[in-house]
Amino acid sequence: MGMMMSKENPLIYMIVGESSGDLLASRFMKSFIKTTDGKAKFTGLGGESMSELGFKSLFDISELAIMGLVEVLPKIPALIKRINQVVNDIKEKKPDIILSVDSWSFAARVLKKVKKEKLDIPCIHYVAPQVWAWKAGRAKTMYKYIDHLLCLLPQEPQYFTKHNLKADFVGHPVIEGGAGLGKHEDFMLKNNLKNDDLIITILPGSRKNEVKYLLPVFEQTIDILKAKYPNLKVILPLVKTVKSKVLRAIQSWNVKVITTEGEGERYDAFASSKIALAASGTVSLELSKAKVPHIIAYKVSPLTAFLAKRLIKIKFVNLINILANKEIIPEMLQENAKPVLLAQKLDEMIKNKSIREMQISESSEVLNNKLKNGDTLPSDLASKIVLSYLK
Repeated sequence: MGMMMSKENPLIYMIVGESSGDLLASRFMKSFIKTTDGKAKFTGLGGESMSELGFKSLFDISELAIMGLVEVLPKIPALIKRINQVVNDIKEKKPDIILSVDSWSFAARVLKKVKKEKLDIPCIHYVAPQVWAWKAGRAKTMYKYIDHLLCLLPQEPQYFTKHNLKADFVGHPVIEGGAGLGKHEDFMLKNNLKNDDLIITILPGSRKNEVKYLLPVFEQTIDILKAKYPNLKVILPLVKTVKSKVLRAIQSWNVKVITTEGEGERYDAFASSKIALAASGTVSLELSKAKVPHIIAYKVSPLTAFLAKRLIKIKFVNLINILANKEIIPEMLQENAKPVLLAQKLDEMIKNKSIREMQISESSEVLNNKLKNGDTLPSDLASKIVLSYLK
């Protein structure tokens, strides 16, 4: 696979199937553009943060935003068509490197076919599938499809290196994100918010099924809190993949909802929030970085939940809790994700400053000690490794 950087404009083919990977990919792109003095070119599949850098996606990735074991089945023929479209695009464009980010189940299907075609293109995957949580068998076969794995967490490489795969811990992207840099005053002013308003940010997820199960629960939770706190103000940062679904749903709410768009406004909302209620996912790390006390909720179809209980072998779903091996961020899952219980938990948090402060200090410690590898930014470490495949 001797690729020379003598190639003046290396072409990197990005495979980014979900919005969680989109932000990570855009940070990588910025770093790689800097590392190659602006010579690198990008093509493939990506989301909105990437498009802000001028990236043109082969198709809109929001149709891939389907979550849950059962929920995915009806979409299979459409999915196979998309997979073939990506493979044909790769054959046509002959990139120097393929970099897939997150969504391993989608990327793996593409990369399997790429390997079959014997295209001899180095393949690197960014974000290890969570084999320590479920489906551990995936660690054994990844070396067949990729040449290198870039891991976000320190404990991950060991699961893959023992199965012939080069794997490196590069650090978690939340470290370099702007989650803690939101502008409080601007946001308050722009949205006519007062200092004595009780501001809560709600984040019902970025996948259609997350929103389907969580938004109605969040609505009822807000109703309960609003009855108790008339000064409650609700902010909901929109995500492109589910934006229209969310906007339709909140029209009928009893409480007026302030919506925001884009990463910057989301962080401004965080800077102005006393508490938050979020779907389980990366956003919880951002809230911790922004020092917003929060709880996470998660709900899937009963059948998916039943299967998950049998397949998943971890005590916690929240990354901060997993790394600390204790519940720092309250997790309200499945039958515990009920409006009455969520409202109760949030109410305790509103009333009790020591609960809020404890969560902030404990989660900050995890962020600072477990999520970065030395002083180099994660995206720069990733760039360095990808670049080594061009030499």
